[in-house]
Order: sequence, then C-alpha cells, then structure tokens
Amino acid sequence: MTSRTPAKASRKTGGPASARLHGIDAARGVALLGMMATHLLPTFESNADLTPTWVGLTFSGRAAALFAVLAGVGLALSTGRNKPLSGSDLSAARRGVALRALVIAAVGLALGGLEVNLAIILVHYAVLFLCVLPFLGMGLKQLCAWAGGWILASPVLAYLLRPWLLAAEPPLKLGHNPKWEDLGTPARLLSDLFFTGYYPVVQWMTYLLVGLVIGRLVLTRALVPVVLLAAGTVVAAAAKTLGVTAMESWGGRAALEAVLDSPGYPLHSVLQVNLTGIPQEGSWWWLASAAPHSGTSLDLLHTSGVAAAVIGLCLFLGRLAEWVDLDLLLPLRGAGAMTLSLYTVHVWVVSGFYLKPLPAGWTEEGMYFAQAATAIIVGMVFVLLKWRGPLEWLAHAASQAGRGQVKAVR
Repeated sequence: MTSRTPAKASRKTGGPASARLHGIDAARGVALLGMMATHLLPTFESNADLTPTWVGLTFSGRAAALFAVLAGVGLALSTGRNKPLSGSDLSAARRGVALRALVIAAVGLALGGLEVNLAIILVHYAVLFLCVLPFLGMGLKQLCAWAGGWILASPVLAYLLRPWLLAAEPPLKLGHNPKWEDLGTPARLLSDLFFTGYYPVVQWMTYLLVGLVIGRLVLTRALVPVVLLAAGTVVAAAAKTLGVTAMESWGGRAALEAVLDSPGYPLHSVLQVNLTGIPQEGSWWWLASAAPHSGTSLDLLHTSGVAAAVIGLCLFLGRLAEWVDLDLLLPLRGAGAMTLSLYTVHVWVVSGFYLKPLPAGWTEEGMYFAQAATAIIVGMVFVLLKWRGPLEWLAHAASQAGRGQVKAVR
C-alpha cells in the first residue's frame, strides 16, 4: 500500500524526498495504531450515560479518515506527485491502481467472512481507489475545487437517498462486513458500500480527494509541513466548534432528540464518539453536527483537517530526523509501510477472540499494547531489511502488472 525510499538513497540525495516518504509512512502507522485502538479498547464507559473514553474522543472517526486521506496522498505520489501524469502514462497508472484495488477488495471480502465485531474498511477502501481513477490526471486547482464541492454536496445527497434505500424491502443495507457471498446481491452490496454502510463511499471520496490535494503539493519544501499542520489544526478546530455550537447552543441536539423520540438516550455522548447506527433522518439538523462517522460536511472538514495536521507533523518530524541524522520515525514508519498486512493479521487475531473470554491474566489494554508492539517491531524489522509486507508485495505486483512493468516486481 505504500512505497519506500532506501536509507542509502536518502543520504545521497540530501534527504528531502526520503523525509517526505518516511513522514507519509509514519502517518500511516499512526492511522493503523489508532484504528487498532478503536477496535480493541472501549470507546464508551459501561454506564447508562455512555460516557466517552479517551480512546473514543481521540481516535473514533479520525484514525479511519487519516487512513483514507493517506490513500489519496499515496495515489498522488505514485501518479506524478505535484505534476500529474497524462496520456499513456496516466492510463497505465490507472490500470495499476485498478488491479491493486482488486487485490485489496479480495483481501477485504475474505476477512468479511470472519466472525468479528469490527467494521472492516478494506472493501470500501478498494472501491474508493476505483472511484478516484478519473481524478488522477487532475492538477492541484481542479482537485481543490472538486474536494470543496464534494464536502458540501455529498452529505446532502446521502441524507436524501439513504432513507429511500433503507425503506426498501428488504432494506438495502448489509448489517455486516462485505464478504464473497454478497456479490450475489449486487444492489444491496453497492447500496451498502456507497450510502448505508459504515464507510459510505459517496462521502468518503472526500478523503481521497483531500489526499490527492495534499499529495500534489510540493512536499519537499520546508514550509509545506508547517502549513499543513497549522491549516489542518485551524480547519479541524473551526469545524468541530461550529458543530458543537449548532448542537448545544443553537438547539440542534434538542431537535434531534425529539426526532429520535427516545427519552434518556445519551445522544450527547454519541455525538462525541460515533453516530453510526443512528438513523439520520427526519430533521435537517443532522447535517449540522460534526459527530464522528456522521459523514456531514462539518465531520468531513474536521477529520480532513486532523488528517492534514497529522501528515504535516509527521512530515516535519521526518525532516527533523534528517537534520539530526536520527531515524525518529522508524517505529511508526515501519508499521506504516506494511499496513495492509498488519491490518489483516490484526483483524484475524481479533476474530479468534470473538464472543470468547480473553486468556487468563489478559486485559483489553494488554491485548492492544501487545498487538501494537508486535506491529511496530515487525514493521521495523521489515523496513530495516528493506522487505515489503507479503500483501504489499502482492498489491505492488498487481500494480506493476497493470502498468506493464512486470519485470520491475521484486
């Protein structure tokens, strides 16, 4: 899912390109560890008020969005960086991306057959790769316009169409992770992937477009990481502040509680952590929240801003590591360089404990830190040995085959 520049090459070229790629891989590592945290650690306290935990308040919605934004960054870096490809080169790149998406989709569909209480992102991730193909030849200004328009329009489209899809008989919603059997009901599968599922592609295309915008910037310039960090922080804070104000000061939450008609339901807590599972219909106030996984314009702005800030910080630390000649990002970039393999193993391990008690002496926190430490150590070993992860190798081979460069696969 990523590309890497060997350490020796970075020293010969002075380091900026390496720092950029190391920073991107490190951001992927942050996304992976954040998603693992939301999978293994509670996001709500087990009380009647569903009090949010620090994990829910920190990572819910943001880690997965960062993962998706980085997909767009990676596509930009592999299709011309700040100068997009054109002509036959662009066509070859699109074929490579499409074949890589098919590999990721196959892995996701296989994982969908596991009994696990996780929302697996890989099939949606693959569909996003396919949907973004028409945008790969666009320059920075076009991508900015598309990203801005998508942030504003896609939540409204989803709000209008989702109730109609859910009103069908049976509802056009899976209620589980996509798996091979669902290919037999394409209407239901596509409706779930694009509108009614956990990671609705229509709104999540925003993250790929934002990632393409970031990837088209001249990331070797010293000021770019600082701008990403500052601008991302401001956008994220402003969007979240506006959403909270709309809910708590302008009457939004009261209106939504009336629509839900569930006295005592802790909507205040849910709005802070995860709006998935709540039917967002019956009031336009739903579009005014910035709740995680709500897919509103403010949610998309907030999570995109957080992603930009994290990427900027990691890029800055990558440059700092070059200046002090110390690989500060190695633990994160190692895991980030093989996220597809590590994420897949993580889901498989979690499935082994589904509806089963943890081993004697283990806690949820212990399980998380054990898996996180394993991911970091394995990632460091692979990156130091200059190995690709096994699934990264397969995806890379598919990409190279699509580009007509089979001999380059190694």
